[in-house]
Amino acid sequence: MRDIFALLWLLPCVISGAVLPEPRQARAATATEIANLAEQLYAADVNKASTSDVTLNLQYKATGSQTSSGTDFASQRLYSYVNEGKLFARPTYSRYIALLDNYIKTTGTAESVPSAEIAEQNAFIDEIFKTSVISQLSNFLVSKGYYTSTASFKTDLKEMWFGLYTRTKGPLDSSGFEHIFHGEIHNGGISGFHSWVQFYLQEKAGQINYLSYSAKGPWSGYPDVYGFQFKWGTYLKTLGSMFIGSSPEFEIGILTLCYVTSPDSLCSVKIGGQTLRIQTYTWANSTYGNGKRYVASAYPTV
Repeated sequence: MRDIFALLWLLPCVISGAVLPEPRQARAATATEIANLAEQLYAADVNKASTSDVTLNLQYKATGSQTSSGTDFASQRLYSYVNEGKLFARPTYSRYIALLDNYIKTTGTAESVPSAEIAEQNAFIDEIFKTSVISQLSNFLVSKGYYTSTASFKTDLKEMWFGLYTRTKGPLDSSGFEHIFHGEIHNGGISGFHSWVQFYLQEKAGQINYLSYSAKGPWSGYPDVYGFQFKWGTYLKTLGSMFIGSSPEFEIGILTLCYVTSPDSLCSVKIGGQTLRIQTYTWANSTYGNGKRYVASAYPTV
């Protein structure tokens, strides 16, 4: 029966002599293409911090069992200085920061999403889609057939990052964005929390106690990648890896690149001439749309 319908659809085109378009074929991005695009996104990140915008006070480098001991090896804060007036006034940062008070950090409690918070999500997404970083990412994913248009990519990006699911087999208490960019308390510890801006704001508010660092990437400027040990309230994170000094659009852009093209795997990218691997995980317990999976986690490895 489907063959008959196909012939009926073709008949007007044959009669008129029209040339039918080639069917669109999705072509998976190669490892080289993914790495090269990441380098382009890095170069396009005009909103990243300069070395004069962020000053870290690393203090102590933990090794071996020290990273899991919960011992406070740092008497001072991690951040000595962040140029808030310059960085956080930029539209993508300000839209991003507006999202950070929308979440209940402890899993098991349903996340309510009133219309004002939906508006904040839309404003953030609209803002990052104005940037060259997300524009280049969108063009690449459309050209490879992962999406049919920028509009379809934009719709899916919102759902994959902000769509709610349950981490506790109960209420809708989590999302990819909350887990990665805000952080959660789950099963007695810190889960996710891979955002340098959230770390800075929480430390400034007296909620974060920086303990030590255990890894630093090879970059001399920003963005760089670090591994930290810290407490959020009384809860411990034995290894929290995160970009430092990158813009919100770069972080969500490079994580989305790896999530879409290399789900549930280590994705190799290039930034500033250096190789970096990003781990991605899909949420397997619930789906949206036509069987698509939400972001469970994604972060740079150290």
